[in-house]
Amino acid sequence: MGTVTISFETTLDGVFDQMETWFDEDDPGLVRASDELVFGADAVLIGRESYEFFREYWPAQTDDRGFADRYNALPKFVASRTLKGPLDWNATLIEGDVVEAVRELRGRYRSLISHGYGELAATLVDAGLVDEVHVGIHPFIVGDAEIRLRSPQPVGFRLLSVEAYESGVIAAKYAPAG
Repeated sequence: MGTVTISFETTLDGVFDQMETWFDEDDPGLVRASDELVFGADAVLIGRESYEFFREYWPAQTDDRGFADRYNALPKFVASRTLKGPLDWNATLIEGDVVEAVRELRGRYRSLISHGYGELAATLVDAGLVDEVHVGIHPFIVGDAEIRLRSPQPVGFRLLSVEAYESGVIAAKYAPAG
């Protein structure tokens, strides 16, 4: 049975967007963690908003590490109630029940990754389909912004590991407590 790992970046006050003000893409620790996650993955699970943003951004990217090539090549499975297939960028629309679809994908892929913590992530956590959550906590407070971490019910996690990077970012890995 394959694993599902959710990965996201947040500020101290739980903000995911407005990243241009707080995200340091040159942080060596974040680069290493991103490489480990993406080069170890077999497929990507994303929601509509992430898909629409990433499909515009990633195909135009290049780098010396091969990260962009790897990410672009991975099969992507998109959860959306509004998109219609077929999708581009090596993506397939998840049709029907997303929980059942992800259960089936776990049988086909060794390692699935999902970026962000929106409705898709909350649904997967609630259904017990998440094996790990990787969080990059950035030393920044945005202030007057919508805090987007949410879950349909309270969910406990246990700490697997924590690492602090020179930039002050704390990378924490968790597994569901249950």
